[in-house]
Amino acid sequence: MSDTATQSQYLATVILDTRNYTDAVETLIEKIKDGFTAIGFEVGKVENLGQKDFVRTTDRHFQGGIFVQYALTGPAAASTQIQEKFRLDKQVNRILVQSKD
Repeated sequence: MSDTATQSQYLATVILDTRNYTDAVETLIEKIKDGFTAIGFEVGKVENLGQKDFVRTTDRHFQGGIFVQYALTGPAAASTQIQEKFRLDKQVNRILVQSKD
């Protein structure tokens, strides 16, 4: 079997926390993209959805974040690999990984 037979397509939505981040947001988006490629994912389309306020907040000092969507192609165990890669990154607030298959 080819390597592409075990690959799946995903849509990862990342909420960025830029409270203590001084560089441009585009550099943070590229840093996250490089993180995806480091764990074996191919990154297709990247879409910055902009700043959005949360409906319910868990932190009164963090009322909203920048939402970014990444189209990914990678292995089947995507969710656990992505969560483990970014769990200690302070600029990543949350990640939602959805299968497109």
